[in-house]
Amino acid sequence: MALWAIGDLHLTFAVNKPMTDIGPEWKHHVKKIQKNFEKKIRPDDTVVIVGDLSWGRNLEQCKPDFDFLESLPGRKILVRGNHDMYWDAKKTERLNEHFRGRLEFLQNNFCTYGDYALVGTKGYCFENKDSWEHHLKIVEREAERLRVSFESAKQAGYNKFICFLHYPPTTIGYLESPFTQIAEEYGAEQLVYAHCHGWRRWNDSLLGTHRNIKYSLVSGDSLNFKPKKITD
Repeated sequence: MALWAIGDLHLTFAVNKPMTDIGPEWKHHVKKIQKNFEKKIRPDDTVVIVGDLSWGRNLEQCKPDFDFLESLPGRKILVRGNHDMYWDAKKTERLNEHFRGRLEFLQNNFCTYGDYALVGTKGYCFENKDSWEHHLKIVEREAERLRVSFESAKQAGYNKFICFLHYPPTTIGYLESPFTQIAEEYGAEQLVYAHCHGWRRWNDSLLGTHRNIKYSLVSGDSLNFKPKKITD
């Protein structure tokens, strides 16, 4: 049994949204996903999909993408990404009920893996797409969701944590944020994130060990769509 992670699958079974303009890694990327899952993931493994599963805007459009994901080996846990339009922040419980026994959705709650609690939320960072004030407002909201995730796991008796964010944990040029501070406060062992596309973006945030937390980027193209093992 192992824990794996990969983000930004950007499946397009029902929506025509080519990704090849980002980089050569995206050529036939769905075939790569299937091949690498079947090669690496065992039925009793857990895979966290760290945001941006599908380009579909609702559950009906996303159905072929969900069907594909369910066909792949392993238990799958999903984190909300900025392009996951099917997933309103208030619908997490409904998604977990709808996909019970097939997929799990991580936000304002926690999932388990052995003696670890898997916690997370979408996160946010400044990318010059909005005002600094708007950015701070969203960061505050997402940081509170992350704290709720940690607290719910802590109250259930867990004291070992692995944290997942879709966005990088820090804005470019920064070494900390409310997300890294909360992860440090609760003693998370790892923080795993995605969102960064194209080799120019793969060093946007923290990588390696920083203040006793291991940081890993798992956006699909940065891994050439090979899930990254997080722990055994």
